[in-house]
Order: sequence, then structure tokens, then C-alpha cells
Amino acid sequence: MKELRIVSSGIDDLENGREFYNASAEGIGEYFLDSLFSDIESLRLYGGIHSKQFGFHRMLSRKFPFAIYYLVKGNEVVVYRVLDCRENPSKRKKQLKI
Repeated sequence: MKELRIVSSGIDDLENGREFYNASAEGIGEYFLDSLFSDIESLRLYGGIHSKQFGFHRMLSRKFPFAIYYLVKGNEVVVYRVLDCRENPSKRKKQLKI
């Protein structure tokens, strides 16, 4: 089982998503976080099997239109960004510059 780390930009993305969904209806933001953290946790087992886009592995969330961009470094999965798939792909490419 791999180690898992979420860098600050990924945490900020999750917080922004939570705020966006909480503005829609109370409690949806917490459901968003629970769902995305469940998806991210699955990377302990499945990290590295996803196709690459913009130099990162990309896993799509099962319940929300978000993509999790990560790299596998040895025995560690590092989540860099959690981005909304409804945005322009050229914007995503800029967001993934590290």
C-alpha cells in the first residue's frame, strides 16, 4: 500500500470545491469532500494505473465533475491538484504547471 500526500494546492482546490457546493445547498460541500477524499484514498491501492494528461496521472471523481491530478514517486502518491472538469482545458494546463 502506498503512502499518500496532498500538497497545498490540492488542499486549496478541495476547499474551493467545498465552498462552491455549500453555496448551492447546505451540506453538499461536506458530501463533496467526503466523496473526493474517498476517491483520493483509493490511490493508495490504484495509484499509477490512470492515464497521463499534462504530465500527471489523472483520475476522474466518481460522483463530481472533478479530476485528481497526481504523480507516483517511489512508494508515495502525491496529489497536486483537484480541478473542475467543466473549466476550459487550457486553463487546466496552466494550473498544472509546477
